[in-house]
Amino acid sequence: MSKLWEKSTQVNSKIEAFTIGRDREMDVYLAKYDVLGSMAHIRMLESVGLLKADELVSLLAELKSIYQLADNGNFEIEEGVEDVHSQVEMLLTRSLGDLGKKIHSGRSRNDQVLLDLKLFTRAEIEKTVSAVTGLFDVLIHQSNQNKDVLLPGYTHLQVAMPSSFGLWFGAYAESLSDDLQLLLSAWKITNRNPLGSAAGYGSSFPLNRQLTTDLLGFDSMNYNVVYAQMGRGKMERTVANALASVAATVAKLAFDACMFTSQNFGFIHLPDEFTTGSSIMPHKKNPDVFELTRAKCNKIQSIPQQIMMITNNLPSGYFRDLQIIKEIFIPSFAELNDCLEMTALMMAQVEINRDILKDSRYDYIFSVEEVNRLTLSGVPFRDAYKQVGLEIEAGNFKPDKTVNHTHQGSIGNLCNDEICNYKNEILSQFTFEKVKNAEKGLLK
Repeated sequence: MSKLWEKSTQVNSKIEAFTIGRDREMDVYLAKYDVLGSMAHIRMLESVGLLKADELVSLLAELKSIYQLADNGNFEIEEGVEDVHSQVEMLLTRSLGDLGKKIHSGRSRNDQVLLDLKLFTRAEIEKTVSAVTGLFDVLIHQSNQNKDVLLPGYTHLQVAMPSSFGLWFGAYAESLSDDLQLLLSAWKITNRNPLGSAAGYGSSFPLNRQLTTDLLGFDSMNYNVVYAQMGRGKMERTVANALASVAATVAKLAFDACMFTSQNFGFIHLPDEFTTGSSIMPHKKNPDVFELTRAKCNKIQSIPQQIMMITNNLPSGYFRDLQIIKEIFIPSFAELNDCLEMTALMMAQVEINRDILKDSRYDYIFSVEEVNRLTLSGVPFRDAYKQVGLEIEAGNFKPDKTVNHTHQGSIGNLCNDEICNYKNEILSQFTFEKVKNAEKGLLK
């Protein structure tokens, strides 16, 4: 089957297989977004006189059918067809004849794939934001429910000072809020329209780029056509950095959870149905979900570096190197979202040990509390520190296990309402509804 770009010479079959690689497999993820982009593009073409009104009606009807096929998961790129753009144009031509060949006026596959990736990424960011928010809600609920339950805090993995489950759960909730801030920045960079940049140098057709920007619900366009093409790889790296930040938070939580469930700690307990066993040791209940989550999230944190290594020595303009980014970038959303959903499920069901600090091995975490009490009674801090230190060395230290932390963000004043307000203020800046309404408008 001929390619969109093929003239009189057919490419060698081995060269074809090597250059296409996994592109057809990845492009299936982009199919419905390619159709949405074509819908907006042909509406614009009709508005500037490059399509007739009746031609637009016929093309839109056929594109809606192809969109439904893709939305239902039944879109396939046929053997011998190079990519999603070729498949969509071929389906249109098969149904409508030469009319199907008109949709590419004023476009290149370069700005098509830029657009498809941005539309795909917008949808995936929304799913990730939802999954992050779901885990946030579980963590804040657990923080509030267990705010008075103390556990040891560690520095250098040595017993250090009193902490609480309120602080532990809440810390990860606030970390996710900052991750949402990065996702918001990634969303804003993603939500700009590259369509009309063609191969990276614009078009002599009188394209109305503002119209396609509005039809697709973008906040603005990538104005400079050369920069629009330069955004390929940059957008993916920026988004991948935001995903990596979420992954770093979840990986750290997973490490804590693995450590805290071990018998040497025993701070939390997972329901038996959330653990796996050993083929040789009948007592084992392994936190495999958290271990796999840690590994997957660590892998996701490598994705920005992989994208950087593909793009960092490319000059301006399009290069085939950029195709490889799809294989790294597209699957990352589903993998992270699986981790977020599993972590939320586990954290919602985790059982808390409410008596951790009855164990005498944790007595020394109250040493700072004693130093502070002496200081409040008028003893200079450095003298109080030395006095308590000498008691510990002599084995005479007797802990007072009452804790009175009142400042913002401490054991007795978690500031969870403020953390929720911070998160909600970030969420309010995502323009998800505008995008949904624009896409609905195209599909009417």
